[in-house]
Amino acid sequence: MKAVVFDGPGRDLVLTELEIDEPRATEVRVRITAAGICHSDYRVLAGEWGAATPLVLGHEGAGIVEAVGDAVQGLEVGDTVALSWTPNCGRCRYCVSGRPQLCQSAVAHAYRNVLPDGTTRLSRAGEPVYSYLSVGSFAEYAVVPESGAVKIDAGIDPAIAAVVGCAVTTGVGAAVNTRPVSVGENVLVIGAGGVGLSVIMGAGLQSPGRLIAVDVVESKLQLAKEFGATDTIDATACDVVEAVRELTGGRGVDVAFEASGRAVGVEQAYASLAAGGTAVVVGQVATGERISIDPMAMSGRELTLTGSNYGSARPSVDFARILGLYQRGLLPLDRLVTDRVRPEQLNEAFRAMGRGATEGRWVVRFP
Repeated sequence: MKAVVFDGPGRDLVLTELEIDEPRATEVRVRITAAGICHSDYRVLAGEWGAATPLVLGHEGAGIVEAVGDAVQGLEVGDTVALSWTPNCGRCRYCVSGRPQLCQSAVAHAYRNVLPDGTTRLSRAGEPVYSYLSVGSFAEYAVVPESGAVKIDAGIDPAIAAVVGCAVTTGVGAAVNTRPVSVGENVLVIGAGGVGLSVIMGAGLQSPGRLIAVDVVESKLQLAKEFGATDTIDATACDVVEAVRELTGGRGVDVAFEASGRAVGVEQAYASLAAGGTAVVVGQVATGERISIDPMAMSGRELTLTGSNYGSARPSVDFARILGLYQRGLLPLDRLVTDRVRPEQLNEAFRAMGRGATEGRWVVRFP
């Protein structure tokens, strides 16, 4: 099959031929129809996160099941699926308590870019090739664990299904699952990329008070308004915390979501809180970055700082919920997909992402 391969930081991605094995007992092979381009992929490409190579990047994906292992029970050939980058075991303490996004099996293998048995189904001239987060969607095919392929309505646009696999679930879930926004609450979202816009959509479902978006790119702020932001702040033109205080009559916001993946954004989100407020870290920073906060303010004003992994989602349930809201016209996911590119254009797309020149979510389309 054809796949786009990463051989190390500072090197262009290469569209090349790989060998792909048949799926084993609890695995399925999926023909990829669309793959989202996520900033997490860029982190690896830029060397900000380490990963063994060679590696097929891409962890947002959708496609059609073309083969199933002999122990697979919930999927059949021909099913349309969205891919999940936390293929959960269903047995550990986190899975059985309804928190599969924290599955220890997924941490042990998906985060090492291998399948649950510690191996990969991809190779190049006899050399193993890894699949990013047990997905590797920048390819014509992917072999994934059964729990990493969630059956969806066959009529869904593959590009929309792909972005639900990461950005949308991460963002909407943060505002619906991790720290549900309540009616009338003032909300701050730092970062208006694909995840930040999804947070805005999720928060908007709850009829908040002020819904404030922060970014450094004017076109992204304009897009945030189209997705429901009541106010926008250009972080290059003012002090973000002071601007938030001004918009909220000096009080601050009830909940702040950091979706840009920057340490300074986490600090701004925390400093913008009203008494009793919660800051939610949604974006993921480069390895080694640290934050500084005032613990006296945390105790004295009863502030909360928490994380959100994958929107605290249960993919087998939440993918369908999110797509159902889209089909009812409550989540404008079609507007989130702002550009569609071919596999051979991925290097150009990532360079644009590095410049901050990508709006919404860009998607790779396969034949």
